[in-house]
Amino acid sequence: MAYFLSSHITSTLWKLKPLALKTTCVGSVLAVNQRKYSSKDDAGSEYLHRSIVPTMHYQKSLPRLPVPKLEDTIRRYLAAQRPLLDDENYSNTVKLAHDFQNGIGKQLHEELVAQDKMNKHTSYISAPWFDMYLSARESVVLNFNPFMSFNPDPKPEYNDQLIRATNIVCSAVRFMKTLRAGLLEPEVFHLNPAKSNTDSFKKFIRWVPSSVSWFGAYMVNAYPLDMSQYFRLFNSTRIPKPKTDELCTHQKGNHLLVMKRGNMYVFDVVDRDGNLVKPTEILSHLKYILADPTPAPVCPVGVLTSENRDVWAGLREKLLEAGNREAVQIVDSALFCLCLDEEEMRDHIHISHNMLHGDGCNRWYDKSFSLILSKDGQAAINFEHSWGDGVAVLRFQNEVFKDTTERPLVGPTTPPAPIDSASAVQRLEFKLSPDLEHGIAKAKENFQAAVSKLTIHAMEFKRGGKEQLKKKKLSPDAIAQLAFQMGFLRQYGKTVATYESCSTAAFKHGRTETIRPATTYTQRCAQAFVQQLGQHSVEQLQGMLDACSKYHGQLTKEAAMGQGFDRHLFAMRYLSNSKGMEMPNLYQDPAYTAINHNILSTSTLTSPAVSLGGFAPVVPDGFGVGYGVHDDWIGCNVSSYPTRNVHEFLQCVQKSLEDIFTVIDGKPIKSS
Repeated sequence: MAYFLSSHITSTLWKLKPLALKTTCVGSVLAVNQRKYSSKDDAGSEYLHRSIVPTMHYQKSLPRLPVPKLEDTIRRYLAAQRPLLDDENYSNTVKLAHDFQNGIGKQLHEELVAQDKMNKHTSYISAPWFDMYLSARESVVLNFNPFMSFNPDPKPEYNDQLIRATNIVCSAVRFMKTLRAGLLEPEVFHLNPAKSNTDSFKKFIRWVPSSVSWFGAYMVNAYPLDMSQYFRLFNSTRIPKPKTDELCTHQKGNHLLVMKRGNMYVFDVVDRDGNLVKPTEILSHLKYILADPTPAPVCPVGVLTSENRDVWAGLREKLLEAGNREAVQIVDSALFCLCLDEEEMRDHIHISHNMLHGDGCNRWYDKSFSLILSKDGQAAINFEHSWGDGVAVLRFQNEVFKDTTERPLVGPTTPPAPIDSASAVQRLEFKLSPDLEHGIAKAKENFQAAVSKLTIHAMEFKRGGKEQLKKKKLSPDAIAQLAFQMGFLRQYGKTVATYESCSTAAFKHGRTETIRPATTYTQRCAQAFVQQLGQHSVEQLQGMLDACSKYHGQLTKEAAMGQGFDRHLFAMRYLSNSKGMEMPNLYQDPAYTAINHNILSTSTLTSPAVSLGGFAPVVPDGFGVGYGVHDDWIGCNVSSYPTRNVHEFLQCVQKSLEDIFTVIDGKPIKSS
């Protein structure tokens, strides 16, 4: 369920509601929104910048996520089911849906609305969505944690593992301090930056009471986004518990957790006065760790975090009982985890595998996020997904990349501080019982069995991209999604359930909504391109492309406005379960199960900081499709298990994009 990537923005407004902002499992407007800071502010060495407007200034006045009308949800649900079902099954689903709408669904909807009115401090989806993640018992590896890799530093000499790790750690701490001091620029999308992204407006809006500040921003076409997840970025960990995990945040921890060769080290990166430890001292400590000859432990404790959550919960209790309570507490309370790997990355596929799962031993997958540095300086973020949807993570990554490349605190000629790192750095020791040793050995086996089944492949389509599509007034995202529908149809001869994540961060405690890219429009268009070649004119095919684009834009806008159907149906099902009711027939319909078995799980990301991102399929017979539509090219990073052939799928997507761009150019398609 790594629905984390996506940073599209459409400039469509809906009355007084915020703009249609798309994002995944991982999305932030920072990817496209140029942030302007005051040139008069001297951030110094402690902060990234000093925002004129306090970080959480808009939070109190954010609009609330709407509960859609039940009749709209059922209509949208049936529209999404139509391309997936034959006439007989569709008729049955229509009957069940209307019975639900006129019967038990009406009661559940009314109760949901009543609950929502009693909890105006949050959104109706927030608690159920947290619970959905935390009650899942599967390993977080492959099933939940995604990765986003950094672009290389433009200065090659700064990509040295030690130099880059030091600079990234320093910038990460500066981000944390800027956030906690309330000096981090609020997350805002500016439709008219000439008016709203200025010092004069910011000096005005900072004096507008927080309770109405959102409306002041709205008056100049600026749309603040929810930042409630940001406090979970640092000192946070997912704690395994029987049946349902917990999220724990210890804001007083000043230390960094470093992993190398499966060994764990800690040292302070914030001093007693709350200041960033001198960068040359951090450089010295990391150099000491990299040079430490301690061999890899036979029983690396970190691999336990890759286990089934109930299994890990039991082993964690044994770990605590064996006299490791203090060591575990140190790990849990660390600011974040830095993983120093000893491998050099061969190519993008190697990077994807290493950053998505690694070897299982040199990771603590439960930390809110881990920064991973390979031996050749390739860097990435791997993050635990329950606490947030990636908005905060992508913002963090963008800021860290900008800071490390524009204002690095150490360089190739910087000498480490002349201090005794051996006394400042603590290597954690764990006492292991035979049960724990057996559990670690079993976790290693399970991890290897799981990751050995995963295949990742990538594709770059160089013939065109965002600029060409926009000239033809086509949505770049709609065309990419159409290519996936066409590719799957070409490979497997059918249309299947498809998921694309959309952020609802424009609302207080918004999480995500689902865009359903498999539509009657994409089905008709894909069949015309793939199965009915030569039966339609170029003009007719162009008309189909335009129809797909417009409908996808409508779905995107609805989802961003909280007007999809997936979260509403999920919340009513969750409410039904919590009341101990018999499961309504709608949810027992095989068609409902099938549309939530997302064979194509897709997510998009473009950012100046990110080179690629990825995640595993969310079902055993699915594809995990990470993609980006750039100015003049389209890239895909796709994963699969043995049930599917990812290499063939990308060949089919490539052919589909070639055909689409041929038609866009006004030329007929040649048969392959």
